[in-house]
Amino acid sequence: MRKFRRENPPVEAVLFDMDGVVTDTAPAHAAAWKQLFDAFLRQRAEARGEAWQYDRACLRLTADERAARAAAGSAAAIRFIVPAGPIRFDDAVHGPIEFAGAHVEDFIVVRSDGHPTYHLSVVVDDIDMEVTHVIRGDDHLNNTPRQMNMLRALGATPPVYAHVPMILGPDGAKLSKRHGAASVMEYRKEGYLPEAVVNYLVRLGWSHGDQEIFSREEMIRLFDIADVNHSASTLNPGKLDWINQHYIMARPAEALVDEFIWQLEQVGIEPMHDREYLARIIASQQSRAKTLLEMAGNSLFFFGPPAEYEPKAARKHLTVESGAILQQVADALGALKSWDAESIHALVAGEAEQAGLKLGKVAQPIRVAVSGGPVSPPIDQTLAILGRDETLARLGKACEWISSQNA
Repeated sequence: MRKFRRENPPVEAVLFDMDGVVTDTAPAHAAAWKQLFDAFLRQRAEARGEAWQYDRACLRLTADERAARAAAGSAAAIRFIVPAGPIRFDDAVHGPIEFAGAHVEDFIVVRSDGHPTYHLSVVVDDIDMEVTHVIRGDDHLNNTPRQMNMLRALGATPPVYAHVPMILGPDGAKLSKRHGAASVMEYRKEGYLPEAVVNYLVRLGWSHGDQEIFSREEMIRLFDIADVNHSASTLNPGKLDWINQHYIMARPAEALVDEFIWQLEQVGIEPMHDREYLARIIASQQSRAKTLLEMAGNSLFFFGPPAEYEPKAARKHLTVESGAILQQVADALGALKSWDAESIHALVAGEAEQAGLKLGKVAQPIRVAVSGGPVSPPIDQTLAILGRDETLARLGKACEWISSQNA
């Protein structure tokens, strides 16, 4: 037996054998020196790239030593002795898996304060609840041999285990709050529909050929745990946006009104309009918005005139020349008999042709005048939704603004 001695200890020399058992020490310092020795063994194992394991020192205590510790009031934890043989199980995702028992540490099942640990609690709970399948992240894979041994020791049949891969952020790191929405409700705040989030999450770790869009019924019918990916998946916000836009376009506009109202309220808009008016706005924006939050932000001008014009758009489109065109268009719109998108489009196109201009040279100044910026749904739809009176009022205000800038 090799021994080593620490030179000049504070009180007395402390002698260990290579199993870490104290062989010569003052009792007052035995525990402290044992902790130091354990730390040394742990560091040595880590330096070798090995996992440090509890050395079963307490298992070698004599009856007298145990009695002495109990008499001294020393609290004791309870460990599970892991058998040395292999621990095998079939994982529903990864297939057959084997752990060497010699590499699984004797783990604590009851702490020194009398409280059970996670491993004991989860096993007892699984037995009590008659759990048949445990589906969890593969970061729990190393817990499985411990729980398998305990279940067998208790005479219980282990459940089917399925360890699904982790989800990584776009940077390849483990998913965390900094990568995006941290809860389901935050996805709602960001304008994602429930069916889009479910579709995206299901597709993130599972596939069925090249199909991307699944109804709830299809997910239930086609899903098989065996088809879950073996490797980690990476969060792709762009793909979620694409799926969400698909569902926004697939829903009837009327079915999006409640969520649209909720999004408007989040940005301080209390829409006093009827549901038909809101549905018309939604229909005009469905193909343009990836999220309902984006849709609400792009639709604010439908609920009040712009307080100011976007500077770059105003410099380009609200000029003296365009002011004259805007006034001509306003006069013609005021006399228009039928206020609908088709009639408005024909009128604006006619004014552009009469002035010898391309349609965009007329439509864009109108867009900036009524929305405050260079982006909106097609101008005929936009004016049809705003209505005659509101459209004429905004065109008049834009003409006044142009005059004031060039006075």
